[in-house]
Amino acid sequence: MFPESVQLYFSTHQDQLYLITLILDLGFTVMMYRFFGRHGLLACIVLSILLANLQGPKLTVIFGMQTSLGVIFYSSIFFATDLMSEKFGKKAADGAVMMGFSISVIILMMLSISLLFLPSIQNGQTFSTEVHEAFIRILDFTPRFIFGSLLAYLISQRFDVWCFHKIKAWTNGKHLWLRNNLSTMASQTIDTTLYSLVVWWGIVDLVTAVQLGLAKMVFKIAIAAFDTPFIYWARNWSIKDSTQ
Repeated sequence: MFPESVQLYFSTHQDQLYLITLILDLGFTVMMYRFFGRHGLLACIVLSILLANLQGPKLTVIFGMQTSLGVIFYSSIFFATDLMSEKFGKKAADGAVMMGFSISVIILMMLSISLLFLPSIQNGQTFSTEVHEAFIRILDFTPRFIFGSLLAYLISQRFDVWCFHKIKAWTNGKHLWLRNNLSTMASQTIDTTLYSLVVWWGIVDLVTAVQLGLAKMVFKIAIAAFDTPFIYWARNWSIKDSTQ
């Protein structure tokens, strides 16, 4: 898709590529809110869930630490939820969380069903078989993964909304940076803990599960702090919500 020169450059500048991807992801979320209001944020939540599921298995090394590409897109769900909370209130944010949970269930179910279809072997084609095998490697979710990811998402997201509004009440609506960062960091800690214990513990030993979780937390906390200017940027816009 990209010119060879661009691919060559970023093959030796992975950290820069990660930061650019993060800025683009947050920037797209803000722009979707700017042009489409609450509906734009809902669309971003759905898009981020899909991208996080598809890119979650892809591991890379950023700033010397191994991480999943899905972390960027999963973290942006919390950013969109916080922006939804700030601009449209707790009820709207809770609704977005439940919609995101429902979408997650549907995505996982439909992707799993797609694996039941056999590849075409007409005319001795091998391309269909190769694509089918690639799909299996990426999309063949185990029951443990499905249960752990859905449980972690639902509990952490509901907590994020609750915590955001508690801090907002305690500070009389001041210090957006505080409620944005504290609610996201606390909920991401819950999310990572649940996911590590349910999904990883049993596949690997407890120590390894904790190490994997801590590595993810470093990136999640950094992203939570990084998105602060973006939520201030978006808050300053007067966007009329439309149900038309």
